[in-house]
Amino acid sequence: MYFRTHIQQNQLGLLFRRGDFRRVLPPGTWTLPGLWLGMDRLQIVGVDATRFVHPDLATLVRQPELRERLVVLDLAEDQRALVWRDGRILDLVGPGLFAYWREPHTVRVETFSVADLRFQHAQLDAVLDLPNARTYLVAVDVEAHERLLVRRGGELMTTLGPGRHAFWTRAGSISWKAVDLREQIADVQGQEIMTADKVTLRLNLVVSWRVVDPVASATQVENVATAVYREAQLALRAAVGGRDLDRILADKDAVAAEVRDGLARRVATFGAAVAGVGVRDIVLPGDMKLIFNQVIEAQKRAEANLIRRREETAAARSQANTARLLAENPVLLRMQELESLGEILKGAKVTFVLGQGDLGQQLKNLVATAGDE
Repeated sequence: MYFRTHIQQNQLGLLFRRGDFRRVLPPGTWTLPGLWLGMDRLQIVGVDATRFVHPDLATLVRQPELRERLVVLDLAEDQRALVWRDGRILDLVGPGLFAYWREPHTVRVETFSVADLRFQHAQLDAVLDLPNARTYLVAVDVEAHERLLVRRGGELMTTLGPGRHAFWTRAGSISWKAVDLREQIADVQGQEIMTADKVTLRLNLVVSWRVVDPVASATQVENVATAVYREAQLALRAAVGGRDLDRILADKDAVAAEVRDGLARRVATFGAAVAGVGVRDIVLPGDMKLIFNQVIEAQKRAEANLIRRREETAAARSQANTARLLAENPVLLRMQELESLGEILKGAKVTFVLGQGDLGQQLKNLVATAGDE
């Protein structure tokens, strides 16, 4: 008895006898004896799927006739492989045994070691889009203002800039931290500080700063923002404690400059830089504010009195100079008299004819005559 079968173009036949692989049957029509006796078994497999999956794969790939038709991958625990079919990504696989048909497609394989920690590839986005990519890879997007610190087992491995980065998930204990390089603002809220002349006041400080060394900022202090805030408080206390109240109120910029210089030296040790420092508010105790208001009021009153005295002195000096000029110049005195008379008679509808002699005496006589009438 014979068994007749047809194998299609996208198929191959695997012939087994008594459970052992015998040969590969290419596409075509075949007449096989003995199948009815159960001695032979024919398994038809498709090759379009490219990947060859079989429960006896480990045994089959050792058969020369079958192996020459396959691309076989035997990956160790620290290996991963990327499989391409006709120039497109087909599969991403980890440790184990895998086989892919060489035809009818062109198969290419890239092998990687997870010891490299970071996965770099020109087609990174396409690889990450694979359904099983999350099994083997983890991706991190780093913004333009960030730097990524990558650690393995607590050891700092590398620092990465902006872009998308991928890491093997089983490359040891991997962790990462993004460090922000943008300028930040720290509001140092009012703290009670005693000046050199034993006056207690509160100051509010504004500090602008940024990270310039991501590695130092992550390894020297636990939290950069907290460290900057603490150092700003200490620098402010040092600057205020060395000045009396009048100097602080007279020149806040000098206080800010001293705080900036001292703070810049300290934060540089943990990878930060100070962009600017400003004293925003100076808050005095209630009784001290009343005293200062009284002092300022007295100062302003004294300044007003001084200005008034100066004006009175200037006016008296001007009058004395005028009297001296009139006494020395009779003509000028006559003109002054006429101007005065004009001011007196402004708006009056009368006509006066004055003769020679003293103008003032004539006016007196004229007024007396008018009174008699």
